[in-house]
Amino acid sequence: MRSLSTLIALLCVVVVFGGLSLSSNAQLDPSFYRNTCPKVHSIVREVVREVSKKDPRMLASLDRLHFHDCFVQGCDASILLNNTNTILSEQQAFPNNNSIRGLDVINQIKTSVESACPNTVSCADILALASEISSRLAKGPDWKVPLGRRDGRTANRTAANENLPGPSFSLDRLKKAFGDQGLNTNDLVALSGAHTFGRASCSLFVDRLYNFNKTGKPDPTLDTNYLQQLRKICPNGGPGSTLANFDPTTPDILDENYFTNLRAKKGLLQSDQELFSTSGADTISIVNKFSSNQAASFESFEAAMIKMGNIGVLTGNRGEIRKHCNFVNQKSAELDLGSEESSEGMVSSI
Repeated sequence: MRSLSTLIALLCVVVVFGGLSLSSNAQLDPSFYRNTCPKVHSIVREVVREVSKKDPRMLASLDRLHFHDCFVQGCDASILLNNTNTILSEQQAFPNNNSIRGLDVINQIKTSVESACPNTVSCADILALASEISSRLAKGPDWKVPLGRRDGRTANRTAANENLPGPSFSLDRLKKAFGDQGLNTNDLVALSGAHTFGRASCSLFVDRLYNFNKTGKPDPTLDTNYLQQLRKICPNGGPGSTLANFDPTTPDILDENYFTNLRAKKGLLQSDQELFSTSGADTISIVNKFSSNQAASFESFEAAMIKMGNIGVLTGNRGEIRKHCNFVNQKSAELDLGSEESSEGMVSSI
């Protein structure tokens, strides 16, 4: 009898802990929408493909949008939230203001997904899917995106200002920023490789060209020929909004050129070149490896993107599935037509 009682008690423990595994801590799964929204991948892919035909730069912008979301209180689509009486938007944080792009594209995707599968797919998952599809369309790596994220109900402008790596970060500051998110040095180098496509405004690196560290001289780690090319694009005292390609050779393709550029002292941002030009850095060997082995760089990029996409995710009963990506559901229900038009104008202007 005693052994039977013990067995029953053990079975109860198993049942209790088995139930816990199905709670809000459930793991993300690439097949999460297999039954509830089986066409979600193709819907996202079609919108991103059509937009990128007119604006190839958008592929890099969507990849960056996912990155800037995950580094601020996790991958919860908080970057998409507009200002309201209760939300201080991350879109106006210094690293994002007049810089992030693609908010209107995410809204376009959300509209199409809602038409097919109402109240099912989160904006956070749409960001993750759009990032992977952008990589694939840019001839970069592809991976099975773990899904099942839910959307947050808050934004954190302070964290956006503090957590996102800056263009003039030293290697130590980069390592800390990535380490704080649970990402290691290999992840740092691999994810930085996304700077092989897209553009950056002159304001982010012009000091390197004329007055590096207030010396009145250019950054000594810049190749002299590349320096002259950049000075033509970004004249001293010129408009800071002018754009320069991260990669001067294949600006719309995600390839290993980022790493070969670093070895040639042609990293556009100081934070890029730090990976190779910091004396004795352990990142140098990784850059060398990735520059000569695209398969290795792609493999590490895929793994790092999946790892990043798991930062601080909300699952189960936490968070919500937003009906409109720019507002939490309570606000969405309160919006009148004038507010909707205003929000679309705000999104489109960025």
